Amino acid sequence: MTVPELLRRATELVPAGVRSGTGWSSADVREYLREHEWGVALGLLQEFDGLGWQPAEFWDLLADAAQRMRLEYDMRWCRWRGDETRCGSIIRAELQLLAPEAGGPRQPLPGTGRLRPMWAVGDGDVGRRIARFLAESTPEIPVGGQGTIRLLPFTPDAWRHLRRGDLITMHQRRPAIAAARIIEIQRA
Repeated sequence: MTVPELLRRATELVPAGVRSGTGWSSADVREYLREHEWGVALGLLQEFDGLGWQPAEFWDLLADAAQRMRLEYDMRWCRWRGDETRCGSIIRAELQLLAPEAGGPRQPLPGTGRLRPMWAVGDGDVGRRIARFLAESTPEIPVGGQGTIRLLPFTPDAWRHLRRGDLITMHQRRPAIAAARIIEIQRA
């Protein structure tokens, strides 16, 4: 499929009356598609956030379009959103890495969503709580630094008890290397 075909199929999945976080509708996206503004259309479609109506196919179509447009960041973001949709939850947190002298990492943590650290999520059971994380708006979390992250648990049911404001800790081994405060949870 071509980029315009992928974007049109994704636009068709947006229900009538649904608006993006910035107020755009599927009719607005169609107008940009008619004008051959593929990049703008892709950006607008990515603003339709949440879990309420999007099937994973929506995000997969956007990821394929971004890949064909050679937009690496957008492709990774859309693949991540597709995975969140399949998982059935969006978990966002503010992460604070410990300083190296306090046991934190000596190198920046890549925020690309590839690392799979263990987490203690309130009951002390670190071994079962593995989740990838993706840093929002930055390629890495600097040594001793902080940033907003999204978490993608491998066993979503083991994270269901979490609520906004809960504190969790990241581990490569014991002791913790970072702490994160939950700032948002959405569930399908």
